[in-house]
Amino acid sequence: MSGQVSGKVALVTGGGLGIGRAAAIALAREGAKVVVADVDSKSGNDTVHDIEAAGGETLFVEADVSQPKAVEALVARCVERFGQLDCGVNNAGIQGELNPTDLCSEENWNRTIAVNLTGVWLCMKYEIAQMRKQGSGAIVNVASNFGYVGSPGMPAYSAAKHGVLGLTKTAALEYAPSGIRVNAVCPGPVQTPLVDNMLIAQPELADQIMQSITQRVPARRIGKPEEIGEAILWLCSDASPFATGMAMPIDGGFIAQ
Repeated sequence: MSGQVSGKVALVTGGGLGIGRAAAIALAREGAKVVVADVDSKSGNDTVHDIEAAGGETLFVEADVSQPKAVEALVARCVERFGQLDCGVNNAGIQGELNPTDLCSEENWNRTIAVNLTGVWLCMKYEIAQMRKQGSGAIVNVASNFGYVGSPGMPAYSAAKHGVLGLTKTAALEYAPSGIRVNAVCPGPVQTPLVDNMLIAQPELADQIMQSITQRVPARRIGKPEEIGEAILWLCSDASPFATGMAMPIDGGFIAQ
């Protein structure tokens, strides 16, 4: 098994499901050794099982990215097992409550920001420290089309994803001279547990909600996790050596409107 990232070591947070799982499988398929991190040990180990069944080398680490010590230990475990860290895919995130700004609870705000923004910063902090020692590396942060535009009913989520783009651009400028590239992907609606949970929460409105979502996307469909995973793979690979500081929309044309 060799390919675009042969010989590299990749860390994927939120690797148990959705975009994280797709990215982990794509990276492993193309030759990377992959550390899968997730708060859910079952889904994380499922991804590991599938990678190993295909002949890949991988490791699962249970970690909550909102906890500094957990993130520090995660990166240390990666380096301990595989000796280096070449690719950091910071994907772990939560949707949070669906409420307008004045009804957004303090608990929801704090938790959503802690996972979706502070968690990305913590991962970058410890990934970059290792990559600076190596003199190279590639980081891909998973933001959202709602990092570009607002999302009624999701103030904490949108604020966090806007913040991820700011972090991405700042770190790209800081570490380009050190050979470290930092980019973000900005998916539109994708068939992931976040979307599934939204539909499950309102089963009587599921068809209406899905129709409303797809009508807003020029491509008239929602995306597949694998479509995002392939973009992440490219940004992690040596095929994109001059790409840094980029926030790549993968949204079927949503924010081009």
